[in-house]
Amino acid sequence: MKSIVLVLLLALSACTAPLPQWQGSEGLDHPHVGQVWVAAEQRWISPQSLVERLAAAPYVVVGEQHDNPDHHRLQLWLLQQLQAARPQQSLLLEMLQPAQQSAVTALQGGALPDDEALQTHLEWQAGWDWEMYGPLIRWGLTVPSQLLAANLESDRMMALYRAPQPLDERYTADARRQLSDTIEASHCGRIDAQQVQAMLSIQQARDQAMAAALAGAPVPALLLAGNYHARRDLGAPLHWPAHQVPPLVLQLQEVGDAPLPSAQQADYLWLTPAMPARDYCADWGAD
Repeated sequence: MKSIVLVLLLALSACTAPLPQWQGSEGLDHPHVGQVWVAAEQRWISPQSLVERLAAAPYVVVGEQHDNPDHHRLQLWLLQQLQAARPQQSLLLEMLQPAQQSAVTALQGGALPDDEALQTHLEWQAGWDWEMYGPLIRWGLTVPSQLLAANLESDRMMALYRAPQPLDERYTADARRQLSDTIEASHCGRIDAQQVQAMLSIQQARDQAMAAALAGAPVPALLLAGNYHARRDLGAPLHWPAHQVPPLVLQLQEVGDAPLPSAQQADYLWLTPAMPARDYCADWGAD
């Protein structure tokens, strides 16, 4: 067994490629930008060490900030490095819904059309920036055995919006508060308490769907989702089946004022430069 581990580590050290060039312009001088925080050990490690630690995990959840291009470039880098260490069996995406799965499966492992035709075939949702996600989609259709939808169907979300379900008792009071505050902030304070409860119900159902999809996927399996879905204390890992090996949780986070996660929230945090701040609420149309 020791010899197998040694061979794996040597292979990893020999094939690890340099990180992609940063796209973000803020925080480039931070002493730990590009490094990985290990929550349980309270220390920083290199991205290469992160690859070594994730390579043996059957399930991995990677959280992102959707509008940060560095996060998507690092995700692709990580997938490529893990693939060099052992074959990736499945890649799961929050950005895909079950209704798109048949179109995805029809292209798996075959020649892919150009970007415009590929988006049309997949019925790609315009809310997800193709420039950022296109390379990940192409990798997922070409390299692993399966690219899988992890999100909830739109009609199920609408049903939950009309008839919200109560939150599971496994949520702590602090988790409920954080989710409520995040939902209100993301809607610029323009939603009422009833709408917040409906969106909490949808958030719970989405996390349950992602957990079930990942738990049922061929391993090694890796899920890409937003950072709140990748929180162990309030995201998809909270709904993980008790009888299965829990996933390792990695979050990608911009340099800023946000605290480093505790071990109850995530296993690892990868620190990246930040994009210039954008006031999304200012873009919200006037009433």
